[in-house]
Amino acid sequence: MKSLSVFLVMMFIVAFEGTSQTTNDRELISATIQLYFDGMMQRDKAKLRQAFIPEARLIGYRGEDFTLTTFETWAEATSKGEPRNPAVHQNEIVSIRVQGNAASVETELYWPGIYYYDFLTLMKIDGQWKIVNKSWSEKKL
Repeated sequence: MKSLSVFLVMMFIVAFEGTSQTTNDRELISATIQLYFDGMMQRDKAKLRQAFIPEARLIGYRGEDFTLTTFETWAEATSKGEPRNPAVHQNEIVSIRVQGNAASVETELYWPGIYYYDFLTLMKIDGQWKIVNKSWSEKKL
């Protein structure tokens, strides 16, 4: 009975430590996604560079046209113009899944006349979560 109690205590400690790490990773991932959202809204290329690795690709459909864009091309275009109005743009994290040093995040962006659905792949690189790929779809209203 004593060995069963010790085993259960050890299992609880291992489970708690794993949950704590996952919670911390989720917070760090959320911060990376917030940099992505802020970079798009503020048209701030520096924030976008903090969120993505330079080699990232952005893949999706614009209407019927399949697009494959490098991060730098997308960031350059996204950072041009006046900041976007947060009163008419809404960006949300729908889900976060973490497995070791890899994560996937689903987001929904409600912008005037269009919804974007982003599926982001992140990797933990040197202790920081970075977006390595963005696959997206759009729905015009």
